[in-house]
Amino acid sequence: MKAAESFLAMHDRTDRDDPLVIPNVWDAGSARVYAEAGYPALATSSAAVAASLGYEDGGGTPADEMFAAVARIVRSVDVPVTADIEAGYGLAPEEIVERLLEAGAVGCNLEDSDPLTGQVKDAEEHANWLAKVSVAAGDRLVLNARIDTFLYGDKSVESAVRRARLYIEAGADVVFPVLAPVGLLPDIAECVSQPVNALYLPGGARPKELGALGAARVTFGGSLYSRAMDVALSMVKEL
Repeated sequence: MKAAESFLAMHDRTDRDDPLVIPNVWDAGSARVYAEAGYPALATSSAAVAASLGYEDGGGTPADEMFAAVARIVRSVDVPVTADIEAGYGLAPEEIVERLLEAGAVGCNLEDSDPLTGQVKDAEEHANWLAKVSVAAGDRLVLNARIDTFLYGDKSVESAVRRARLYIEAGADVVFPVLAPVGLLPDIAECVSQPVNALYLPGGARPKELGALGAARVTFGGSLYSRAMDVALSMVKEL
């Protein structure tokens, strides 16, 4: 079985209380910590990678540096790694796929908002673009389509589901309605045919609870990096 196929199969959960939990890492050191703890897969966090490299999130990291960071993480662990590459850094679909494969990633997140304007893109246009990424990738990458309507849009289930269906039709393997309220997860999950990725928020519903609400996959965004920096700050205060 190909690496991407095997990774996608991890999303098939027989127990709704046991979603695929994927920590978001930012460098080789953090990747090794979570891989050695037994997590079966890892994801990068664009915000955390950007911060670790000295850049702002929202497309501020040069593409070369982002893909190099992904490659270092992949080389450091023996578990599959999926990459958060924001909106694709202006690269053509074929180049996105080529650079992900060169870095050794098994998948990627691609978001449907414009980091420069803070607005969601036209749904049909974005779906057409995702379709080009999907065709270029074939079965070599797992495409996670992030839906930003709860971040910048109208925050409705209807909008999220409409986009999810368009993106799935375009070839998305997973859909990610980022910041969707936990109470709306069942409504979204029941209306789409592919796995749903939910974002764990500190102090919010735990991964097990998110799974019971319909999430097949749970990720953490930049929160693990933020907690690590909090520990570093407490050490500074002690010193």
